[in-house]
Amino acid sequence: MAQRAKYYAIDVEAVATGTDHNARSVAQISVVDEYMRVLLNAYVKPDKPVVSYLTPLTGLTAEVLHAHGVPLAQALAQVRQLLPRDAVLVGQNIGADVSWLGLAEGQDFEGMMDLQGLFRVWNDKFRSWSVFAQGHLAKVLLAWPDPTGPNEHDAVEDARKSMALFNHHRHVLTPNPQAMAAAHAALLAVPPPPSFAKRNASYEGVCMGNRKTCTCGAPFFG
Repeated sequence: MAQRAKYYAIDVEAVATGTDHNARSVAQISVVDEYMRVLLNAYVKPDKPVVSYLTPLTGLTAEVLHAHGVPLAQALAQVRQLLPRDAVLVGQNIGADVSWLGLAEGQDFEGMMDLQGLFRVWNDKFRSWSVFAQGHLAKVLLAWPDPTGPNEHDAVEDARKSMALFNHHRHVLTPNPQAMAAAHAALLAVPPPPSFAKRNASYEGVCMGNRKTCTCGAPFFG
């Protein structure tokens, strides 16, 4: 009998349905449980015209979504069917993914674990908390290989990465304060690479939502 999971990593990739940084539609959803089992990889057909598939960032193309995409309601039904009511959802900025999917805490799941909060480090140099991108966390702490293709993200790979990081935090770092301190030091010592949004203020005419280089003037939430 398969082991019952408590923790589930969720990752969402979105395509641009407008030129401002808030104009996005869900296009891929992945769910991975704490035993690293990929439970769902659903491609979603956007219900609005797509301005850009943001392929270098998402790995998504018109061909993939046309061939494999399902209506969002169908994909969401699959997500809800997979999650037990006592599920704890894990991810990088997991609240954003939960919002994308319209999931309700206390109804569809029990709680959330945000990797940004779990791995934040007090930075004496700047007298503030430093938070790190998922890729930086995985590369420094897990020696996770860089993407082999031209695309930075894939929902399945990112969900697997989130769960591997969460398991490392609770099984390796939390029981060992010395290991935790060494991890914090390593995260601060290794310079993180610039994000896609930092390297590209816009892509195919779509604002990428970097606060310092925003090209659209749309509001930022959170």
